[in-house]
Amino acid sequence: MSIAQNKKAFHDYFIEERYEAGIVLEGWEVKSIRAGRANLKEAYVVIRGEEIYIIGCHISPLTTASTHIHPDPLRTRKLLLHAEEINKLIGKVERAGYTLVPLDMHYKSGRIKLEIGLAKGKKQYDKREAEKEKDWEREKQRLMRSK
Repeated sequence: MSIAQNKKAFHDYFIEERYEAGIVLEGWEVKSIRAGRANLKEAYVVIRGEEIYIIGCHISPLTTASTHIHPDPLRTRKLLLHAEEINKLIGKVERAGYTLVPLDMHYKSGRIKLEIGLAKGKKQYDKREAEKEKDWEREKQRLMRSK
């Protein structure tokens, strides 16, 4: 079940590969995510050393959260992947010019996971071409239904 999606990523990037990562969260963050208060729109993924982090993922704190905690909604959160996956991603990002983009936050076996994509940026003409393709597919469906 999806919690939050980054639809803008599919508009701005060609997604080559997808990986599922765990996220290191605090208790109040889990409660807020379960209440549907997460946003991936401005988020991006960076590599620091041998670790991968998500920056800019906005998780709005609940008003009923504990009074002794001062939540930071834009906190940098560590992503959990296997070492060989991290090494593969580091190689592709540094050498091949790819970027890592958060695509989808979802539940899996009661845990919150983040799907990240290995992506290449689209040029403006690629975006226009994709838009034309989508419009043509929609028009074809309309024509097929009307017959």
